[in-house]
Amino acid sequence: MRRTGTTRRGALTATGALAMGAVLAGCGGDGGTEGGGGTAHTGAQAAAVRADRALRAAAVRTGAGLLARYEAVGKAHPTTAAGLAPLRAATEEHLKALAAGAGKKQSLSFVRTPPVADARTAVKELAAAERRAADAHTTALMTAGPELARLLASIAAASAAHAYLLTELAKETS
Repeated sequence: MRRTGTTRRGALTATGALAMGAVLAGCGGDGGTEGGGGTAHTGAQAAAVRADRALRAAAVRTGAGLLARYEAVGKAHPTTAAGLAPLRAATEEHLKALAAGAGKKQSLSFVRTPPVADARTAVKELAAAERRAADAHTTALMTAGPELARLLASIAAASAAHAYLLTELAKETS
């Protein structure tokens, strides 16, 4: 006796075909559809690009401030230069990666740094600045686009690691 009606296999096949059709219909838009739908989509993209640029500019300012602090501590306390050199270099690379979207080379001349205290205190303050930078990058990545969010997450993780290493360096600094 042959079974009649809808089988499980037939239902799954039909559901899959409908889902695939819906996905393909959604992906087929070229932004120039009638009724202004493309304009709204383009407007949303432009707003997202502007938001990412603003987030990137803020991250560049944070990175430039951090790099200026490394410079100030290194100049004021040459004994810490060897311990700060790799962290400073990494911070400079982060700044370059962030500034790549801006199209300008960053100048540190606009950054004001607080006066540098004794070596131990200066390194502790640098660790605190790295923690603040990690927090700022983490907060910013929540609203960033996917590409910028990945970059900010990576830089935030590096800043957190730098903060730890600087805290340990401060313990060893006399």
